[in-house]
Amino acid sequence: MHFDLPTPDSDALAHSQQLAAHLRADILAQGGAVPFSRFMELALYAPGWGYYSAGASKFGAAGDFVTSPEIGSLFAATTANAVAPVLQQLGPQARLLELGGGSGAFAEVMLKRLQELDVLPQRYAILEPSADLRERQRERLHKALVPEVFARVQWLDRPFDDDWDGVVFANEVLDALPTPRFLASDGEIYEETVELDAEGRFVRGAMPADVLLSASVRHIETYLERPFAHGYRSEVLPQLPYWIQAVAGGLQRGAMLFIDYGYPRSEFYQHDRIDGTLRAFYRHRMHNDVYLWPGLQDITASVDFTAVAEAGTHAGFDLAGYSNQASFLLGNGITTLLEQAEEQADELARNRLRDQLKKLTLPTEMGERFQVMGFSREVDFSAAFLMGDLTWRL
Repeated sequence: MHFDLPTPDSDALAHSQQLAAHLRADILAQGGAVPFSRFMELALYAPGWGYYSAGASKFGAAGDFVTSPEIGSLFAATTANAVAPVLQQLGPQARLLELGGGSGAFAEVMLKRLQELDVLPQRYAILEPSADLRERQRERLHKALVPEVFARVQWLDRPFDDDWDGVVFANEVLDALPTPRFLASDGEIYEETVELDAEGRFVRGAMPADVLLSASVRHIETYLERPFAHGYRSEVLPQLPYWIQAVAGGLQRGAMLFIDYGYPRSEFYQHDRIDGTLRAFYRHRMHNDVYLWPGLQDITASVDFTAVAEAGTHAGFDLAGYSNQASFLLGNGITTLLEQAEEQADELARNRLRDQLKKLTLPTEMGERFQVMGFSREVDFSAAFLMGDLTWRL
């Protein structure tokens, strides 16, 4: 079943087995079934055991996937170009909040580029739930940044709880939010659960959906102007409006920028996508067994960007723009940054820079699979979305 996946070593398997035992105990304690979102939450974030909480490498060639900031400097530097006008409008008291800092690669390049543009935020905060990743980020940034810039960096356990002006940024965060799964059956809506079979293996189950999940699915059906077919399964994030309000906190003036892989709603819930978008990543291989090796593989679902637009505007923000990643990067000067970097590079480095551009912008790579959405409140953020507007698809 998984012949194409490399087998984890004995220590990794032992780690996974311990987390699996914890998951089984949680299922039994809840009467024999838990919502899939609970399983995903523990598999990814259980302290000390979850995929993002344990110490194994996640990013780059040694990990399970490569994010845009890990490819090279062009992505973060171009994003800095996009948000710099907002920081300039807000003035020196502005803050920048990055959700999920990864390896710290994005923060390093972003801060260096903002310093070049003379728009450094007063505070650069990283909201990172993983203690291990926090330490890696801290070590990297301490080495890479000059002291006066590093002094602006802080790590948070929760979003800002005071009134503030600034920018919220999240790259590949929405796809890792523990997502409920639903099942349409004979006109009724059920929530997908995780149960145990006779041998203690994780298997799918279902229970009647609560009011919030059922209303969210009915809202989608109304939007699509059709009911879901019998047996249709997919993901939905009823908590997304509350999550966006929480991460924005007391943001009075500023912008939010979300980048992730996903679709507008009409494409997300296509007729033939009958089992949703859920998948797992292990050692740069994508597969569909999300129950395999808990704690050792990433579990992720694509993003319904229509839902993101609804959540952001309901939170009191204006939709500043929506495009694919290629248009966003090209519109914010990635080719100029490439040319400037090439002037100081040897032939090998120039080839690597061009390879970065290809991976970030080609339709067969990340250019069209990844989508970019911006919101604004009492600032002008529209210049970041002058190329390739896709709001008509929402």
